Formats: sequence, structure tokens, C-alpha cells
Amino acid sequence: MNSSHRKIDTSVAPMEQQTIIQFPASAQLASGEALADAGQTGMRPDLDPPWSVSRRTFQGGLSDGVMAVDLCNGPLTVSVLPTRGMGIWDAWLGDLRLGWNSPVKEPVHPRHVSLRSRNGLGWLDGFGELICRCGLAFNGPPGSDAGARSPIESDLTLHGRIANTPAHTVAVFSNKAGHGTIGVEGIVDECTMFGPQLRLKSRVTTELGSRSFTIEDEIQNLASTETELELLYHTNIGPPFLDEGAKFVAPVGEVSPRDMRSADGIHHFDTYLGPTPGYAEQAYFFHMRSDEHHRTEVLLHNAAGNLGVSMAYHAGQLPYFTLWKCTQPEQDGYVTGLEPATNLPNFKGFERDHGRVVRLPSGAHYRTSLTLTVHVSQVQVDAARDRIHALLQGEQPTVHILPSSPWAPANNETV
Repeated sequence: MNSSHRKIDTSVAPMEQQTIIQFPASAQLASGEALADAGQTGMRPDLDPPWSVSRRTFQGGLSDGVMAVDLCNGPLTVSVLPTRGMGIWDAWLGDLRLGWNSPVKEPVHPRHVSLRSRNGLGWLDGFGELICRCGLAFNGPPGSDAGARSPIESDLTLHGRIANTPAHTVAVFSNKAGHGTIGVEGIVDECTMFGPQLRLKSRVTTELGSRSFTIEDEIQNLASTETELELLYHTNIGPPFLDEGAKFVAPVGEVSPRDMRSADGIHHFDTYLGPTPGYAEQAYFFHMRSDEHHRTEVLLHNAAGNLGVSMAYHAGQLPYFTLWKCTQPEQDGYVTGLEPATNLPNFKGFERDHGRVVRLPSGAHYRTSLTLTVHVSQVQVDAARDRIHALLQGEQPTVHILPSSPWAPANNETV
């Protein structure tokens, strides 16, 4: 599939909104200050606990100066990090945390992350979010990109710059339609002289009283010429959703291992070990089946089948999916990644050669949307599983037992 010729519906319906407050990312607001709540707007005063939008600033250590905007819709609270590229730090449904226990314990201010350190793997020094974007000009492993348009674009570091770039023009808002919606949006510019000029406008929303939140992104090419785009949503989940015997449920059309280490587990890619000393990560690449509107859904649930998290997204906007399994000991980061994307997280040159790097014309926009929902009973988990099974329509997936092109470099292939 050639990304430059894909016919994709990337539209996101505009949302009627009422802006409550707008402020720059550097604004000095008191930590914990409420920006909006039911008392100010009259929306859903019946909720218990009540809904609110608040802003806090981390103090001390590597987190000093990091801003978080907390969207509390009543039962669910989502913490958005404008300072870290509009990533999602974590989410809480009552006492239940959606996220993971990274060795990076608090959100790290980008000024403390040197992307070129650790042989181009410095991105890992700030890696602790529930959701962080990989991109925008590139993602995947570090290296020298011989196919880059200019030398300024050839030095690639792990997973790109966007997750360590602060947002500006941050605003929170409400929408009184239906049960009421609250949200935060911000703009993140990944721009350089003689190189890419990409602008991310991100909006995170949640409906009052729900167990879900939605990310809507719009990426624009601000340059006068065509540019390349790679975008992956690195969604990281640990206990209690992840445990020994946990299951990944997806409408798999085709799956391939990333490398020979992953090939060892291809026949049980959808099940998980408990925390395992000496475990080396595995990753699997997918095409997912979708409905007539290109909507698809994946689910992770615990072994008991009474806790889960599902992700629904547009398979035209995000046609590739990676499952990352990292079931090492908990203190080292016991986690799995659910990662819809425009491309696979191979080296950019390999992705370009196989037509998976989006070519965005001057002034053009690329839009994506995904929704995460927390499930807290067997009935809710079973309902999500049934929706996914319906997408399969009785078809069996194509399973590649060894890494091979066009999915991943074969043993005798260079990148």
C-alpha cells in the first residue's frame, strides 16, 4: 500500500464548544486551581463525585514546571500534559488507575530529556505516560536516514520529538449538548529552519459521567512544500488490566512478528505472562479488520475477564497497529503497548521504501481520532469482545510465523 496515494477519510466532525479559559503553557496559575466545574457552568450538578477541570504544576526534581490539566467527568479523571506534547499521563476511574508503573515515576520536563543521549535512545528518559505520540517527522529506532531530503533531517532519534515538545495556546472548554462534554486543547509545533514544519492541534474530551475519553488530532503541514509524516499512539497499560493470563482481543486480518525474538511467541501473541525475570520485549505488527465506516476496536482484559480497556479508532486514518509486550518484572516496567499508527515502527527508510510514510502536501491536514474506554465488569468486557468478534465476520487471520517484507526486515535485508 502506497501511503502517498491512499484515499483516506481523515475528517473529524467539529464540536460545538464554549471556551471557559485560555492560557499559554507558561501561565502562572496556582497548582490545583479549578478552571471550571458544575458551579460555574450549571452543567450536570447531579454528578457525585462532581465534575471539574483543574490545572496543576509539578514542583521539584525532573518534573519541575510540568503542567497537567485534569479532566474529571465525575467517575473518570484524565490527566493531560500540555508540557509534554499533549500526552496523557494517566487516568483514574475511582481508585482504579489506567496507566503503568514506569521506572520514570513522574512526568519529566522536556528540558531534561536529551533525545540524542544513550545512542539516540534518550527518549526513554521521559517515557512514563499512558499515551504518548511518536512522530511527527519520524518514529521508530534511531539511525542515519540516507533517504532524507536534506542533512538536517537525516539524524533520527528514537520515536521523534513531539512527545517532548511543549504545547501553546492551551484552552479548556465545555459543550452542553447531550450529557455534557469537557475538554482541553493545545497546539504543538514541530518546526525547524530548512526542515519539517508540522503543527499538531490536539483535543482531549470526555463526556460527563462516562468511562471513556477521546483524542482528536489534526496535523498540518505549514511549509511551502510537501513533507513526510509518521504518527504512532504509544498507549501503555499495566496492572491490574495486565496480569498473567491477560488477553489481547482484536479483529486481526493479518499479523507478523517484528523480529526473530517475537517470532518465538507468534502462536500466543494474544496472551500474556506475569512479571518474568529476563524477559526480552516482543512486538507484533497488524492489519485490523474494520466495519463499513472504517471503525475498528481492540481490547485488553485481565485473566479474570472482569477488567479491561478498549480502544476504538478509524482504521483509514491509522491503518497499522503494533502490539508491544514487555512483561519484565514490575519494578522494571511491566507493561504492554497498544499502538495504532500511520506506519509501523520500523526505521523510517524501510517504511518509506514500503510506502507507509505519509506524504503531506503544503497546507494539508491529517486528522485522527481514538477513544479509550475502561470496563469494570465481566458484562462490559464481554460486550466489547462481542463487538470485536462481529468485525471478524467469521474470517480467520493470516499469520506470518517469521519476520519478512513488507512487514519487517528479513534476516538478510538491510534498512
